[in-house]
Amino acid sequence: MTEHHHHHDHSGPIAIGDNAARVVVGLLTVIGAVVLLGAVLLWPSNQHIDIPLPMQNAGGGAVQTEAGTVVMQDIGPCGSTSNGKVFVEKPDVPRNSPYTCQRSLVDIESGPHKGNKTLFEIPPGPGQPDLHAGDKIRIVRQADPSGTPMYSFEDYSRGMPLLLIVAVFVVVVVVVARWRGLRALLGLVFAFAVLVMFLLPALLDGKPAIPVALVAGALILYAVLYLAHGVNLRTSSALLGTLTSMLVAALLSWAAIKMTHLTGLSEEQNTNVATYIEHVSITGLLLAGFIIGSLGVLNDVTITQASAAFELAAIDESATRREVFTAAMRVGRDHIASTVYTLVLAYAGGALPLLMLFSVAGRSIRDVLTGDAVAIEIARSSVGGIALALSVPLTTAIAVVLAKPFGRREHVEPPRRARHARN
Repeated sequence: MTEHHHHHDHSGPIAIGDNAARVVVGLLTVIGAVVLLGAVLLWPSNQHIDIPLPMQNAGGGAVQTEAGTVVMQDIGPCGSTSNGKVFVEKPDVPRNSPYTCQRSLVDIESGPHKGNKTLFEIPPGPGQPDLHAGDKIRIVRQADPSGTPMYSFEDYSRGMPLLLIVAVFVVVVVVVARWRGLRALLGLVFAFAVLVMFLLPALLDGKPAIPVALVAGALILYAVLYLAHGVNLRTSSALLGTLTSMLVAALLSWAAIKMTHLTGLSEEQNTNVATYIEHVSITGLLLAGFIIGSLGVLNDVTITQASAAFELAAIDESATRREVFTAAMRVGRDHIASTVYTLVLAYAGGALPLLMLFSVAGRSIRDVLTGDAVAIEIARSSVGGIALALSVPLTTAIAVVLAKPFGRREHVEPPRRARHARN
């Protein structure tokens, strides 16, 4: 078999793989240029948007929070005049009151009143915090109409535990995946920066949702794939497949939202956006969420398919492109089956509280499934699943053409073997 391939070393036809490589690199260069131009055209302006009413402090500005620690906790009569106020030693004793509260003495540990204390009287009830001595918390600093500083409970302080969890995540990824893991983490940081600095401000600026989401998604994909997997034909074939699948996901998302008349107003956050940031389109937010939400799973599947095609082509150099494609598709079908479960169960897991409320509401299963809240998750899962399934043959075909040219020349083969050995 090997002798047959070497017989065609320099007299055979020019490898179609070389031409395909030029086409793919050219396409990705053009798409990259269009994406950068789109980012420039859609870049958000520096317009000022007033803080929505529920997020304002008493003076109309942003809510200021400080660090605090609960130093004493008991249950006693409500009504102390020190509730929420700043003091140095002990709170005022409450008058005789028929009501009892959880009383928390809190050390103020940052801001202008650092070193002083405040008192929180929290009546019992669902949704109320259950504080204990030693709890680290965040407290809101405001002023009453007379200008007296007042404090209230905001949330638990989670900075250090979250930092510890993220640090363990980073260490495990870097130890197991080494430099590739580190590059993947850098890609993740870039993706977060694109969402915070471009996608959200552009949507807030009233820019059209689909172009904004596509540009943001493409920027993320270029950075994430090339950072994590290197600049090579294997990654390029996965990137082209993912970009095409993302475009399919965008069109499907738009069609699904139009056909089903999804509003998104069943979710409290969306209702707040519609109420307080009126110029932002809720369906646009839904669309952007559908598109960006599909990227992770698409990226996972396409890079696997590209790797499978290149590895199979390198292992058996006598195999035809049809054989390599068929073998890689067998891997892809298994991957589709497992990833569809991942996609649907991830959305179902996020919607568990909602499903629990519906389960006790006594409504028919048809009404539950077609209601706006659950229908959004069904549409999101279905759109992601369709884009996922289509991405497998598409990426596999691109990768096979690049990995297995029609006519190969001898001097092309050694670098391929050497690259395979290094991987």
